[in-house]
Amino acid sequence: MTRRTVTDPVGLKAFLDEMADRFNRPEFIVHDPISIPHRFTKRQDIEIAGLFAATLAWGQRVTIIRSSERLMTLMGESPHEFILNHRPSDLKKLESFVHRTFNSTDLLYFISFLQSHYRDHASLEELFQVAPDEPTVENGLIRFHNRFFSLPDFPGRTRKHVATPARKSACKRLNMFLRWMVRSDNRGVDFGLWKKIKPAQLVCPCDIHVERVSRRLKLIRRKALDWQTALELTDNLRRLDPVDPVRYDFALFGLGVMDAEPPRAAGGR
Repeated sequence: MTRRTVTDPVGLKAFLDEMADRFNRPEFIVHDPISIPHRFTKRQDIEIAGLFAATLAWGQRVTIIRSSERLMTLMGESPHEFILNHRPSDLKKLESFVHRTFNSTDLLYFISFLQSHYRDHASLEELFQVAPDEPTVENGLIRFHNRFFSLPDFPGRTRKHVATPARKSACKRLNMFLRWMVRSDNRGVDFGLWKKIKPAQLVCPCDIHVERVSRRLKLIRRKALDWQTALELTDNLRRLDPVDPVRYDFALFGLGVMDAEPPRAAGGR
C-alpha cells in the first residue's frame, strides 16, 4: 500500500475515496455480517438481526455469518415476531446456542430486553439517539448500555458483550451496527433506516484491520485501542469528509482485510 498520511490530506482523501468506492458495493454483502439484516425487509427485523450480527461479529466472518444464520433460523426467520410473541417452550431450542463466549444465558437476556423494549416502542433508534448539536454518538452508546442493563437480575457475564465508552471501550461492534442503521447512500450496503442520528455523529468502527491501516496512514497515533482512539480516527476522517466521515470505514477495513485474504468484505468485523 502506498504510504499516504493525514499530513497530505489531498492525496489521502483521493486514495481513501477510491478505496471506499471499491468496497462499498452490494456484491460484497454476501461475505459480510451485514448480510444477516439484509435477509429482511421489515424495519424491526433488520434492527434485531443487525444487532445480533454485530454482537456476534467476533472471529472469522464465515463463522460469524454461520452463527447469525443459525440464530435467525431458531427465531423462525422472523426475529421481531419471535421477540414479541414467543412462548416459554420456544426458548428451549435456544439453550444450545453458543458463539465463542456468547451463550444461551446472554441470548435469553438479549431477548428479554428486546421484548421489553419493543412492547412499547417501534424502533431501537431512540435508545441511541443524541441531540443534533452533539458531536458524536458517545452519549447514545452510554444511554443504550445503561438502558440495556436496566432490567432486574441481568446476568453480569453479559456485560462483556455490550460495550460502552464509559468503560473506555472502542465500541467497534456497536459503532458498526450504528453505521449500518444510520448511513444512507445509493450503494445498497448500509440501510439508512434511522434519521434522528446524523452520519456526521457516527464514530468509525475500529477493529484490528482498521487500526493496522490507520496507523500506517498516521490517522491514529495513540498507542491504546480505546474510545479516545476511535474518536481520534474519526476526527481525522472528518477532516476528509465532515458530513459522512465513517464511509471511510469501507476503505480502511477493506485494505486491512486485503493484507490477509481476498478483498471481498464490505464492513464486517
